[in-house]
Amino acid sequence: MSQEELAIGFFVLIAVVPVVGFLIWSRKTPFDPFRAFWYLVTILLARILWRAKVPPMPVPPGQGAVVVSNHRGSVDPFFIALGTNRHIHWMVAREYCRHPAFGWFLRLCEVIPVNRGGIDTASTKRAIRLASEGGLVGVFPEGRINMTDKFMLPGRPGAILVALKARVPIVPCFIQGSPYDRTPWSPFLMRAKVIVRFGEPIDLSPYYDRERDAGLVGQLMLEAIKAIAGLAGREDFEPSLAGRRWKPTEEEVDRDMAASLRLQSEQ
Repeated sequence: MSQEELAIGFFVLIAVVPVVGFLIWSRKTPFDPFRAFWYLVTILLARILWRAKVPPMPVPPGQGAVVVSNHRGSVDPFFIALGTNRHIHWMVAREYCRHPAFGWFLRLCEVIPVNRGGIDTASTKRAIRLASEGGLVGVFPEGRINMTDKFMLPGRPGAILVALKARVPIVPCFIQGSPYDRTPWSPFLMRAKVIVRFGEPIDLSPYYDRERDAGLVGQLMLEAIKAIAGLAGREDFEPSLAGRRWKPTEEEVDRDMAASLRLQSEQ
């Protein structure tokens, strides 16, 4: 065999081995090869660029659950995904799902588009069905990225409604150090050191069939947010509930962004 043939064989081997390795690895995931590729990209970004430390999520395979977390950046779902080798269906504001730049990626991730204000019955029913069939549904109770210096914004009780109707537990999660600079793509230009903590699943079985009790649902949501605060060591935090159709103004967003930048510079 000539040196030229050896060189060609060497370069073919270099090209083939990673592909074969990826196909073997992808068979261990619940995703098809195309989605498995993007999951691998997520892992590499989270581990290398954002140096994320994520423990396993305490939910056994086949168990449905609703994951609730604080929300500091647009790539927060990436970090939570590292905690489980399962698909998480995130409830995402409908306008993001229609965005020409990254709406395709959200559709690829099979997110659940929801209206930012008011009640979205179709989306809620889909989330309930997925969770009741053993799937994972992700919800950010704050409803938007928190760019203030407050630990968490007022929460909405939708996650509790889904969990009660699906008869599944709530899993609290805390994300520390998530990168963000106003635009959804800004984290990809930022370094970070992210830490994720999961709490024990919150059993809601004593309250099944009581989802029409607005007072109870609100109280359970406050308790779930308190659980998130506990994971952050903020036992003193007193959560509150948001109004049904609350939405920030541009002036509030600008003010919140300034507070977020101050907070990042202090960390």
